Amino acid sequence: MKNLLITFGCFLILANTNCLAQTEHFTTSGIIEFTKTSNAYAIIRKEINKDNESYTQNAFEEYKKTQPQFKVLKSTLKFGSNKTLFTPVEPETPPTNYFFNVVIAEQNSTVYTDLNTGISTSQKKVFEETFLLKDTVRKIKWKITDETREIAGYQCRRANALIMDSVYVVAFYTDRILVTGGPESFTGLPGMILGVALPHENVSWFATKITDTSMPESTIIPPKKGKPVNNTQFKETLNSALKEWGTYAHSYLKAFYL
Repeated sequence: MKNLLITFGCFLILANTNCLAQTEHFTTSGIIEFTKTSNAYAIIRKEINKDNESYTQNAFEEYKKTQPQFKVLKSTLKFGSNKTLFTPVEPETPPTNYFFNVVIAEQNSTVYTDLNTGISTSQKKVFEETFLLKDTVRKIKWKITDETREIAGYQCRRANALIMDSVYVVAFYTDRILVTGGPESFTGLPGMILGVALPHENVSWFATKITDTSMPESTIIPPKKGKPVNNTQFKETLNSALKEWGTYAHSYLKAFYL
């Protein structure tokens, strides 16, 4: 009888272990739908100063009468085989007010990341020109915290970082999706990044839907069109083009470098 009870107890433990193993699922490929939200009013307000307020303040008041405070854009992130492809979705309604060009609120980049090789290829639209930027994946020094939140049905953990010397980043990642990518060029956490916020820039990206499905390699390929450059060449080109803009260039450079 004692041996029978021991055997039965071992059977229960093994059965429970198998059940847990069956219910524990990790995603390795699929499609994530993201929403980018930008507080256009806050972004524009920061650009108004004593040197330009005589003409920009009135324009800003008119802007608020016809344009929403929050600009919302969609994008997708395909992932599989440890590769990702971030693609903006063209808005159904094009912008109608061009006085304030809130460039950081736009989506100007298609980003392919090969996490196996550590190489990223980004197609970036800069004014009237398109660049094909190929270089190593941006290295981000993340600090993981104990804060958690649920995003699109996945439990996520918060991490903080500083990029481009001055841009504060808050990210939320899940270790239930094994590909260590994210929206735009944000990578480097132990799981997929489902939420990114730049609090001081008034911009955020958050996943709204995740489809767990197999992705053929032919659907995750780098963009091809654009003037080939690396990171150094891209920055030199932008700095040269905007050198006469003074402080007005800062917001443009920050947006294009993201």
